[in-house]
Amino acid sequence: MNEHNSTFSPQIYARIGGVLYLIIIVAGGLGEMFIRNGLVVPGDAAATAHGLLVTSSLWRIGIAGDLLQHVCDVGLALVLYVLLRPVNRNIALLALLFDLVAMSVFIANKLNLMLPLFLLDDAKYLQAFTPGQLQALSYVAIRAHDCGFGIGLIFFGCECIVLGWLIFHSGYLPKFLGVLMPIAGVLYMINSFALILAPKLAHALFPTIMLPCFIAELSLCLWLMLKGIDVPKWNERLRTMQGGSA
Repeated sequence: MNEHNSTFSPQIYARIGGVLYLIIIVAGGLGEMFIRNGLVVPGDAAATAHGLLVTSSLWRIGIAGDLLQHVCDVGLALVLYVLLRPVNRNIALLALLFDLVAMSVFIANKLNLMLPLFLLDDAKYLQAFTPGQLQALSYVAIRAHDCGFGIGLIFFGCECIVLGWLIFHSGYLPKFLGVLMPIAGVLYMINSFALILAPKLAHALFPTIMLPCFIAELSLCLWLMLKGIDVPKWNERLRTMQGGSA
């Protein structure tokens, strides 16, 4: 692609990235905070199974929203790579790779959310299990999803740290975003490793530890959508990059 083509506009990429990021935040928040948190009764497999059966359509909507979020994640990953590679192509590629690993974990992890729907179905082959066993297995699948989500956030946290470095050194995005994003990345990683190594600590930290992460991501989202980038400085960094690789 000829990056000096008149039809190429990094500002358009920035606006699209902001909109995609907003969809990701809204879809992710609705699925996790308002749908699953409203249906899952902590420590009570029977009550959780009952709620899921009564509102299985809502559960499915939450999963579909998550998958829409991850479709948008792919587009956002491309946008951020295009916008930030003039800073350092290899480090921008590193951020992209961390994102691909995180998204792969998140997407595969959705199977854990589908599993309770299969287990709580009235299929004949499930008669080999008692209702209590099926309820317990369904609850275990939901718990496994929580852990899988935490594992994915380790790689996403690494991406946030790398993105922060790129933004801070870009010159065409504000430095405060380059500070907020690594903070978010470190907190994501602390929360995820605590979930694995010290679950009680993770429970005590959550959701307070997630607030700075939300502020950082929402700030980047709104800045891309409403302000965009400093195009002349972006073009200057791009020319420097191309000159260095000539």
